[in-house]
Amino acid sequence: MNHRDRTPTPPPALRRFLGEHDPPTPCLVVDVDTAVARYRALTAAFPQARIQYAVKANPAPAVVRALADSGAWFDVASPAEIDLCLAAGADGEKLSYGNTIKKPADIAHAHAAGVAEYACEAAGDLQAIAAHAPGAQVSVRLLVDPPDSATPFGRKFGCSPAVATELVAEAAAAGLDPVGVSLHVGSQQCDPGAWDGAVATAASVFTAAAERGVHLRRLNVGGGLATSYRETAPATADYATGITAALRAHFPSAEPELVVEPGRAVVADAGLIRAEVVLVSRKSPGDDHRWVYLDVGRYNGLAETENEAIAYPVEPVDDRGGPDGPVILAGPTCDGDDVLYQRTPYRLPESLRAGDRVDILAAGAYTASYSSVAFNGIPPLRTYCIREGRPTGAD
Repeated sequence: MNHRDRTPTPPPALRRFLGEHDPPTPCLVVDVDTAVARYRALTAAFPQARIQYAVKANPAPAVVRALADSGAWFDVASPAEIDLCLAAGADGEKLSYGNTIKKPADIAHAHAAGVAEYACEAAGDLQAIAAHAPGAQVSVRLLVDPPDSATPFGRKFGCSPAVATELVAEAAAAGLDPVGVSLHVGSQQCDPGAWDGAVATAASVFTAAAERGVHLRRLNVGGGLATSYRETAPATADYATGITAALRAHFPSAEPELVVEPGRAVVADAGLIRAEVVLVSRKSPGDDHRWVYLDVGRYNGLAETENEAIAYPVEPVDDRGGPDGPVILAGPTCDGDDVLYQRTPYRLPESLRAGDRVDILAAGAYTASYSSVAFNGIPPLRTYCIREGRPTGAD
């Protein structure tokens, strides 16, 4: 029974690795070659843009190393991510410090590492950049109001156009290089037109800054490009068309330098989580739904199931055939919030039992990197990276 709108096909190398090595569960396996291919496809779709991989999506050293070898730029959010990229062979000048919340010591560390560009959204951060990264390039983060996405950013990041204009003027006065503005329309954004209003807001800041004698030149439209999980996401070409149309509409005289910061779109399809069924139960004899408890849950890899925002495809490995039926999926911890899907309909074989395994597809992004340190004594999600079908070692 096909209960999904879309059945993704994971890279064949992932299941070959699992079949040959049978690692303990739960584990994430990442096909690094697929991540590189996705990055290259994005550079082809946005030939005029700088594509910066959002390291937070999956910081496995093998992934970062392969992207650095391919000439990638990186969006980093901490000194640890900076050090990771440098250790993987990336040039400090190809790192952009996109986190607007950072300590002065973090800025000093980044400057010493050769990081040239920083995002900011407040005067205090701007002053710290001027003090600890003199002459640095600065982009001001805009607060925008895009259409809903699977995991919206809310009002945590960004500032109003008026504040942004003041900040770019202050940056210039402080001897910094105010290159432009940055924004984000929400993670897993399925509307390719979502950037139109945000780009219009950015254009207003470019105009206001020019009136203050500051000529901006760069627009960072963030990430948000969606991945197909159980439902099909727009194609990369659709996003390129939507963003390009917004630039042409709101920057008719001269388009700014474009920066795109995908994370999920690079690495999600490259990964697969293999998990084991710990328990199958019914709460009462008449329940239509079985509860299926897995050895992976909200705290050790599936944080994005919060509010059932991301509906991962789940497939049985040990399928004995026969009918399937509705299930509620939950994680292994002694915590009431560790329930993955109660409202989103899932079906698994009626023959499913403890010890069987399932594969969670399109799981390369925001899984291991969101995993807790040792909640309930459970270690972080073990990650294996493979290249050309061969393991690179645990990452």
